[in-house]
Amino acid sequence: MKSNLLSNIFNPVDLRLLKEEQLPEVAQELRQFIIDVVSVKEGHLGASLGVVELTIALHYVFNTPEDLLVWDVGHQAYGHKILTERRENFHTNRQIGGISGFPKRSESIYDTFGVGHSSTSISAALGMAIASQLKGDFNKQHIAVIGDASIASGMAFEGLNHAGVTDANLLVILNDNAIGIDPSVGALKKYLTAVKEGKNPKKNNMIKSLNFDYSGPIDGHDLPALIKELNRLKNIKGPKFLHIVTTKGKGLQQAEENQVKYHAPGKFDAATGELLLKSEENLPPKYQDVFGLTILDLAKKNDKIIGITPAMPSGSSLKFMMDEIPERAFDVGIAEQHAVTLAAGMATQGMIVYCNIYSTFLQRAYDQVIHDVALQNLPVIFCLDRAGLVGEDGATHHGVFDIAYLRAIPNMIIYAPINEIALQNILYTAQLGLNHPIAIRYPRGRGVLPKWEVENFGHYEKIKIGEANCLKSGTKIAVLSTGSIGNNVIEALNEYSNSNEIAHYDFPFIKPLDNNVLHSVFSNFNRIITIEEATINGGFGSAVLEFAATNNYKNDIQILGIPDVFIEHGTVNQLQQLCKIDVKSLVNLFSTDSK
Repeated sequence: MKSNLLSNIFNPVDLRLLKEEQLPEVAQELRQFIIDVVSVKEGHLGASLGVVELTIALHYVFNTPEDLLVWDVGHQAYGHKILTERRENFHTNRQIGGISGFPKRSESIYDTFGVGHSSTSISAALGMAIASQLKGDFNKQHIAVIGDASIASGMAFEGLNHAGVTDANLLVILNDNAIGIDPSVGALKKYLTAVKEGKNPKKNNMIKSLNFDYSGPIDGHDLPALIKELNRLKNIKGPKFLHIVTTKGKGLQQAEENQVKYHAPGKFDAATGELLLKSEENLPPKYQDVFGLTILDLAKKNDKIIGITPAMPSGSSLKFMMDEIPERAFDVGIAEQHAVTLAAGMATQGMIVYCNIYSTFLQRAYDQVIHDVALQNLPVIFCLDRAGLVGEDGATHHGVFDIAYLRAIPNMIIYAPINEIALQNILYTAQLGLNHPIAIRYPRGRGVLPKWEVENFGHYEKIKIGEANCLKSGTKIAVLSTGSIGNNVIEALNEYSNSNEIAHYDFPFIKPLDNNVLHSVFSNFNRIITIEEATINGGFGSAVLEFAATNNYKNDIQILGIPDVFIEHGTVNQLQQLCKIDVKSLVNLFSTDSK
């Protein structure tokens, strides 16, 4: 009977008891274990399959957790989690109350640094290495594993630049598979391709020129070669750089052949790899597709329109425009700061620039938003996809801070559409000409109008800047919502028996606020409830409170939204329940208030 080696590996100590010739069997079992669990529970697949051999080699050669291993982004860390005391609860990955989909310091001593955004590993591992030196520990190893898409980011270069002038005991491993979520882009990708193909002269090695001991490229799926090279590098002092070549999705044919789709494929058949497709018939469109289809339609009619995304052409649906008008749609790689200032530069020349960045990633370009765009009052159109709670990716990816961090910036307009029509119309309005930059925030997932594309797409109406809307009149309580969470309010009022008591106002503009409507609300309702799918500290509700204080109103105001804690992973509905902004919680609140 064939032995199951993986079932006897609780942590890397057990792994190191095996003979080296047993490790390919461990790799096969680990790969199958990941496929079996992710096929049912969903999650990130291709990246972890691609580094199975590397993961085993790292934990076999290095004395983790004493030696410190830092993963970049964390999409590829499933094998690491399984080998480090989390195999038995790996089935809870990304589920509420379960383990995180990314390395997380509070979860395990083997997770040396919390990650989720890219390009942080080199700086973090270098910080650890310098700290070890200062403490007199010159034997501890510090390893950063980073992909070819992440290493093209400015922060990674900053880390390399600093590391090259130290004698820190740092090993940077470049996991080069020519793809992040979408295929890698840029001059560095071309350089790495030339290196892999042997077309780059040795004297032109840019990593060596940064004072790293460079080795590679080597086959990242060749366990004996990996182990031999890691053992050699263990005994070399100072900054080292190992270039390995891997295949994303290795071991599952479909994941190798369609690396974009199998990055996070949803449920699939573990035996065949075939996706278990859900019927999309009669479903509302995804907000990202409303953006993508609308900007393409507008760009066909207006040759000044430009689209920019930092490495998210598929996720943002800018790919529609990139396919049809490639000369005016740019994927700049994982480079949010560059994306924002590139947009600013284009705006100075009269271009109409839609800069599409996930809400959580715009945080990385906050200075550029203030200094390069808002200070110069350039009318860049920021399209913030994945605003609000995003679900299973958890705390690193929730787009819940954007209202608070953008509201403080002079000249900034902030708009949150309640549905697909509102999103389409603000995208149309923005290209007619604005006097200020605007941030349009919209959620992950689907809208609420199944027939949007048939009935509404392409039928544009200009939106008046700063105008709120009364969606429903009422006698006792006014609910003020902003953005798509207003649909929860609509649904709750449909379920609530005394809904005639409650008025509902949609405030798509968080900045500027509609002061005329607010004066009317505060004059006619003693009790006011604000709701937003964003942090309550400094958000839409705070803006309403500021209005009340400025105008000396004493009404009873309750603010609903994301509390002052980092929200972990779970489904969006579960997390809304946690924050008491789901439909059922709102019905209960209305019932309590009416008594």
